[in-house]
Amino acid sequence: MSKTLQILAIIGSAQSNSSNESIVTALAAMLHPHKLTIFPDLKSLPHFDPEQSVQHPPESVQLLRTQIEQADGIIICSPEYIFSIPSGLKNVFEWCVATTVFSDKPTGIITASASGQKAHEELQLILKTLMARFTSDTTLLIPGVKGKVNEAGDITDTATKDALQIFSRQFLHLLS
Repeated sequence: MSKTLQILAIIGSAQSNSSNESIVTALAAMLHPHKLTIFPDLKSLPHFDPEQSVQHPPESVQLLRTQIEQADGIIICSPEYIFSIPSGLKNVFEWCVATTVFSDKPTGIITASASGQKAHEELQLILKTLMARFTSDTTLLIPGVKGKVNEAGDITDTATKDALQIFSRQFLHLLS
């Protein structure tokens, strides 16, 4: 693969400096020399409004859709909030459902939380509905993430580092 790939990461956490951000930062190093850009702020998106979605989407939504469309691949990394995905991340998907920006888009799905199983299942269902392209090898559940990332944001768990390495290789394979 000679081309530098453009990868967009969307972090579902509402908290800055989250464990999910640490996971994506570690992934960026593993995916080097490809360029991983983090969508800057889920909070910039207004609440979903179906009346605006097709005809007059807000500028921040248009920017998000363009970034997804132009990316060679997408990585979603999210915690689980109350056995579901965070509302800000759900809002992203709602703004995109009336488009084809996720259709056949190579996608990696990471759920990093205390448990995460329900959110992980939900993310896969939503992304399948949006027709994103992913495999079981480009999905990763990291339960107990707080005990695997230290306060500096470093991944301290060897098994998690190894799983991320495998995930990154499989994700790049999906892009080829």
